[in-house]
Amino acid sequence: MAQYSSKTVVIDRPVDSLVEKFSDFTVLRRTLDELPAEERAKVGDVDFTADSIKINTPQVGQITLRATERSAEGVKLQAEGAPVAMGLIIGFKAIDAGRTEVSGTIDVEIPAMLRPLIGPTLQKAADQFGGLFARLA
Repeated sequence: MAQYSSKTVVIDRPVDSLVEKFSDFTVLRRTLDELPAEERAKVGDVDFTADSIKINTPQVGQITLRATERSAEGVKLQAEGAPVAMGLIIGFKAIDAGRTEVSGTIDVEIPAMLRPLIGPTLQKAADQFGGLFARLA
């Protein structure tokens, strides 16, 4: 497995409120709908259920990220419908009572010889996921 991690973003919310917010992904729909049109357009075609995030892309089609674990350390999601085995981790780390670090990590199964070709795209995707979840938090 190869890992691609986003930059860490500090959110002015306690870790408990983030755990609660990400316990049901349908809550994220409202936050996404409130984003300015320019930022919303960057997100693309995304749908939320209580336990999954469905992403439609022209390149791959629909990929479902289903929550497999939720804890104070973050949320782990496993991809369904992806061309390769892939997972996403939204990490939480409490800084103090009112601030939390949020980061995104993509775990993906790709052959070592393809990493130089695909790696930059996956790093960009990790950065986008990290930024998206920081904005949704």
